[in-house]
Amino acid sequence: MTANSAPLLRFITAGSVDDGKSTLIGRLLYDSKTLLSDQIDKLNRAADNGETPDFASLTDGLAAEREQGITIDVAYRYFATAKRKFIIADTPGHEQYTRNMVTGASTADAAIILVDATRVDFSGETPVLLPQTKRHSAILKLLGCPNIIVAVNKLDLVGYDETKYQAIVAAYRALAEQIELNVSLHFLPISALQGDNIVSASANTPWYQGLPLLPLLESLPVSRHNAAGQPAYFSVQRVARQDGSSSDDFRGYQGRLEAGRLKTGDEVKILPNGQTARIAEIYSPEGKTDNAEAGDVLTITLDTDIDISRGNAIVAAASPVAPEQQFQAALCWFDHTPLNIRRKYLLKHTTQTTAVKISAIDYVWDVHTLSRVQSADDLKLNDIGHVSLKTQQPLNATAYDENPATGAFILIDEATNHTVAAGMIRSRNTADSFEI
Repeated sequence: MTANSAPLLRFITAGSVDDGKSTLIGRLLYDSKTLLSDQIDKLNRAADNGETPDFASLTDGLAAEREQGITIDVAYRYFATAKRKFIIADTPGHEQYTRNMVTGASTADAAIILVDATRVDFSGETPVLLPQTKRHSAILKLLGCPNIIVAVNKLDLVGYDETKYQAIVAAYRALAEQIELNVSLHFLPISALQGDNIVSASANTPWYQGLPLLPLLESLPVSRHNAAGQPAYFSVQRVARQDGSSSDDFRGYQGRLEAGRLKTGDEVKILPNGQTARIAEIYSPEGKTDNAEAGDVLTITLDTDIDISRGNAIVAAASPVAPEQQFQAALCWFDHTPLNIRRKYLLKHTTQTTAVKISAIDYVWDVHTLSRVQSADDLKLNDIGHVSLKTQQPLNATAYDENPATGAFILIDEATNHTVAAGMIRSRNTADSFEI
């Protein structure tokens, strides 16, 4: 298998502040020999002078990040090995920047959750994980990330103690079970600074028989969502007109095919008005084509003139998607001003924007106790909750679990124009399960 044949893997680092996320990525790039020569020289000079190489500086690009020693924004890095291509998103660990972590995780095929072995509380019968570890795990569940690697970091500072490592693994397994984190879960003992189990197996952990980090990343499957196998869903972003006054008037609908496949002659349905037509022509950036699949950016024409505008959707004639105004959704609240259910917000879903009213806060998730707070009046910064909402105009939405592209939305404060929340439309809310 070559890098060209293996599917691209997008992955993020997550966890609490100072768990070593930026250092891990820097070490991974250094050990896999995918850095520029001047970056390698800088790290080698530090080592020659007896200093500890600053691997975190390879990803902390903002001046404020280097000055404060924390990650603030999402830093994207690209690298490739002989087996696979990767895009890494180094996301912030600080609670204040949780919204940036959500941004990075929204398109990830895998996540590395770092747990600092020196900061886990071992005073009780069960080790206590940090709140951000729990919060980030819950967000990854919401976003449907299919592969999670729990990397227990800084083992060099606890003497590569297998007992402590296994206790942390057991604590995380209990967390995963409690929040129903039903994903492909892997555990790995590492020291990002020293390079243990990053690219090759470490002699310091002979009790660990699994793959090091890089070979594990090279082996992960990419099967986040089978959007191509679903009924066609095309979000109209723009209506293109040409020679509007002539007899050969061109009217094309531009946007991205979010699910399914389209081909010339297919019967389609326009939402929300429900009218039907057939695909007359399909144009991609490379020119005219007869077929398209999920992810393609297209201009399509229909065999009849229909009133279609930005925010409408063109779907397969047999698609079960129907316009709705009332939804239940999970919300990650991003704004310093709490959610106020007495006011309206703007909801942006695919290419459609409409006013929305939060009719009820069903519950808020308590990140410390992993329980639901049923009597919450609002959502505060970085809270995760479940709400009921009603939109002014019908949405052509699916459940997030079915297709993230057509089940996700953001909330916007109409007064400040701030993005105040990210939302995921839920398929159902069962009382007997932990459905965030």
